[in-house]
Amino acid sequence: MITKQKLYNYIFGTILAAFFVVLIFVANNLSISYDEALNVMVNKSVLSYITKTTTTFLGSNDISIRLPFITLYVLSVILMYLLTENYFSKEIDRLINVLIFMFLPGVVSASLLINSSIVVIFCTLVYLYYYKLYSKHNYYLLIFFLFVDNSFAILFLALFFYSLSKKENSLLIISLVLFGLSMYIYGFDAAGKPRSYLLDTFGIYASIFSPLIFLYFFYSLYRVGIKGPHSIYWYISITALVFSLIFSFRQKVYIEDFAPYVVIALPIMLKLFMHSLRVRLPEFRKVHYNIAKLTLFLLFINTILIIYSKPIYLLVKNPEKHFAYDYHFAKEIAEILKNNNINNVKIYDKKLQKRLEFYGINKGEDYLVSLYNPITYDNVFTINYFEKELLHIYVYKIKQ
Repeated sequence: MITKQKLYNYIFGTILAAFFVVLIFVANNLSISYDEALNVMVNKSVLSYITKTTTTFLGSNDISIRLPFITLYVLSVILMYLLTENYFSKEIDRLINVLIFMFLPGVVSASLLINSSIVVIFCTLVYLYYYKLYSKHNYYLLIFFLFVDNSFAILFLALFFYSLSKKENSLLIISLVLFGLSMYIYGFDAAGKPRSYLLDTFGIYASIFSPLIFLYFFYSLYRVGIKGPHSIYWYISITALVFSLIFSFRQKVYIEDFAPYVVIALPIMLKLFMHSLRVRLPEFRKVHYNIAKLTLFLLFINTILIIYSKPIYLLVKNPEKHFAYDYHFAKEIAEILKNNNINNVKIYDKKLQKRLEFYGINKGEDYLVSLYNPITYDNVFTINYFEKELLHIYVYKIKQ
């Protein structure tokens, strides 16, 4: 006889495996962006070393540069599932929590893009899982995190506040020292004209969580802050959220530095919601059920738009207004040029030039390529989507 525990484990494993396949398919249909091209071909960072390792073994293609981050996503989801064992009163809550985490738009995006967000999420969950297993802090991991990414300063600061409340002197000293070293090594960007980006930051968080989930998540952190208990997850999440909002009063914050820590407290939100639901008599739960259905529906829509966003091009007049424009078309442009034996090109758009280099289109003086009508050109190629013309590629042969 299959127990509920085994059934939920089977459902979780099946959905995760299926979504892994979906992410691989999506990765193969994305083009490298300019920032990603810099990380792959120019910069020297953790992201560069990760992508250069996979391209060495799997070749320079979109799957090879994104596979490590998809893999970290899968491992992060598994860690979230393991972390919440015995946390909820019912096993179904644990499954719902991990599925929401799995399909959060921000987490899905982090799995597909070459940035540090999914690396930070994974590392933080590893640290928390060690803490769950052994009820002690792994200072070696914290020291290692110092050299992984500058955003771990947020984790060190959160652990400092946590150690103050729990009166853990060793953690207090180490977290404070590591925070100071992080500030010394990476610095703090306070440049630019003071300007409030608070509403922008709220909007970004709403897009990361989906709007209704973020509203209830924000309320949950506040509610727990007032009534407790204050777990290490709460300290990490509230520290990242509060400081990102404070900084946004003055400047535009790099949300990728904060969001990975905010999503860590997702189980707190769901536990509070389930408790609020079950303390009511069945006949008074209708409002909660309707809110949950609407929330999950919006989450589903947001996630679908991330993994299958190209139909939006049919709705926008200017393709450059599409939110994922920077991750589209470079591969298609490169394929068109290769198919026409155009391999050495000069492009005034330096960002596009760098993106095409990843696909084997070299910088040269044989052809001039532009996406805007240069008045004089020899050939023009068109990229269509469902018969709608999205891009024109103008080619002028320099060497006659």
